[in-house]
Amino acid sequence: MCFAPEADAVAGAIIVVVGVDALRHVGSPKQIPLAALPLLFGLHQLTETFVWWGLQGHVSGSVERVAIWIWLLFAFVALPVLLPIAVDLVEQSKIRRGVIAAFAGLGLAVALALAVAIFRGPVNAQIQGRCISYDVHALGNGREWTVLYVIAACGALLASSHRDLAALGAVNLVVTPLLMWLTVSGFVSLWCFWAAIASVVIAFHLRRTGRTRDAVRDEQRRTIAEAGAYSP
Repeated sequence: MCFAPEADAVAGAIIVVVGVDALRHVGSPKQIPLAALPLLFGLHQLTETFVWWGLQGHVSGSVERVAIWIWLLFAFVALPVLLPIAVDLVEQSKIRRGVIAAFAGLGLAVALALAVAIFRGPVNAQIQGRCISYDVHALGNGREWTVLYVIAACGALLASSHRDLAALGAVNLVVTPLLMWLTVSGFVSLWCFWAAIASVVIAFHLRRTGRTRDAVRDEQRRTIAEAGAYSP
């Protein structure tokens, strides 16, 4: 993934399908932000297809610039806030929710700093090897903010009492620094791997909680039916 516009388009379409499936298994309004993430990841991936095409001269420069801005604003500004909030909303433990909320606060601080850097500009993208390198000039090498970004996103997942979400955080705590080491500027582009993995885990989580919810509901119905059958 992420190595050509066609790969981005195919990956984005597959992740969108996963996102639609995730939304189909929403059992309560609190799950909607988490369930919406795969769909947003897929649309985000499709956006990068237009960045590729713009850099290759297949679409206009204005389309390319809009795609770059959408890509950066979601990855740098929306995601470090949305992810911890989504994890917090599905958490049952009050103590863990407090911890996750702290990571959400860190994510908000990171998002605000990155938003200021993006709007100060200039922002650019270029094909670098087999991925797209994004450059936010005001950030410099951006290592400090990238580290805080990872702490906010992975920390919120690790603090979750849901084992699959916590496992996702643990995996990305290992994978993400590796991607950072490979290339800081190309770090966001390479996160399509993260988007694909996260989308599948989230969809699985919602399916699993949905089955548990249905099992509890069926058991309650059987209990009520049996109580009614034996009542005088």
